[in-house]
Amino acid sequence: MQVTRSKRNTTLQVVADDTAVTSRAGTALLVKLADRLGLTRGLSRAMADTRERRSAHDPGRVLRDLAVMLADGGDCLHDLGAIRDQADLFGRVASDATAWRVIDAIDDGRLVDIRAARASARERAWAAGARPAAIVLDIDSTLVTAHSDKEGAAPTYKAGYGHHPMLCYLGGEALAGMLRPGNAGANTAADHIAVLVDALDQLPEAVREDPDTTILVRADSAGCTHDFLDAAVEMECFFSVGMAIDERARGVILALPESAWTPAIRQDSTEREGAWVAELGDLDLAGWPEGSRAICRRERPHPGAQLTFADADGHRFQVLLTNQEGDPVALEARHRARARVEDAIRAAKDTGLSNLPFRELAPNAVWLELVLIAQDLVSWAQTLLLSCDLARAEPKRLRYRLLHVAGRITRSGRRLRLHLPARWPWAADLLAAFSRLRALPAPG
Repeated sequence: MQVTRSKRNTTLQVVADDTAVTSRAGTALLVKLADRLGLTRGLSRAMADTRERRSAHDPGRVLRDLAVMLADGGDCLHDLGAIRDQADLFGRVASDATAWRVIDAIDDGRLVDIRAARASARERAWAAGARPAAIVLDIDSTLVTAHSDKEGAAPTYKAGYGHHPMLCYLGGEALAGMLRPGNAGANTAADHIAVLVDALDQLPEAVREDPDTTILVRADSAGCTHDFLDAAVEMECFFSVGMAIDERARGVILALPESAWTPAIRQDSTEREGAWVAELGDLDLAGWPEGSRAICRRERPHPGAQLTFADADGHRFQVLLTNQEGDPVALEARHRARARVEDAIRAAKDTGLSNLPFRELAPNAVWLELVLIAQDLVSWAQTLLLSCDLARAEPKRLRYRLLHVAGRITRSGRRLRLHLPARWPWAADLLAAFSRLRALPAPG
């Protein structure tokens, strides 16, 4: 029996002969957004005194390009080459050596000016519609492994070696970050206060001074220190932090009658099975800020989970300390939403934070600031320009679906046109994003 093939094999021939193709069509959206929100101009002003001649690269544009490169998935200076070869979309991009000189020129004073430029861009982004419904600042620290001997790297509490930065997020927006040695304490009150101050400076003045706006600061048990909470209250912030369960708190919890426990709720206000909440009204909170309340969550541990000293009767307990008013069940659910900061930190590590590329601590601190700028650009793009699942996508998915789409550039007269693949599933989303970008008000 003879078998006849219905289709012939197609031979793929690969040639490098096209000069009008770009592999970063979607990434251009971030460049244009930085320009539209005045971030590029603000960075240029912050770095103006470092520009030796007009013919040289604008240092502010170099910083913008570095932030865009990080948002695009790069994690070292050499990755600037991915956008340097796309001059039609990104303009003249500095060499690695020039980018290093720009970073090396940033001292503490210029870092303050760069943060001021970020704050101004944030104010314009919020005015355009990016302002979150609630001002909730989440502070947490994370470990960044160093694979070589770098300044500030030290043994960590998890038996690793590297740095221990502390970060503050408002949803997906990166407000502040501090690069710390690997052996820095997770509960260092001075560091919490410094990061909170920098984060509040990022908020528009009208928001900070609005008496109707409440600012909530959340942290895990590392933030449960007298100095930090006293400082938060002095800065007119409410707080919600995890609280360690000592023998005294354990006694109060176990003395509660069963009638004191109310079913816990999820973020959508539906009841959560196997979890209950009660307020520890009998727990002595003398010494903590006025109005402090201790709220306990009781739940059945997951199968296989190991119980600890603070657990009893087959239940696991967690306590939070807050000075907010309201229903303890709702307050406990609001505090549990703090877990989203882990998503933001994971996104930061996927946006350049996992690799601090320099030997010295100062340029690595600048690198951390660039990571925060990159996260801000992505967050603003998702809030102002994207919709549906792209508005919630994490960096990797956003790059695969939008930023790294290929396109062809053509010229007609003085007009530059970017052609997207007609069959690309998210081509319409990118077209709509560029349309919304053009509708944003230009910086004054």
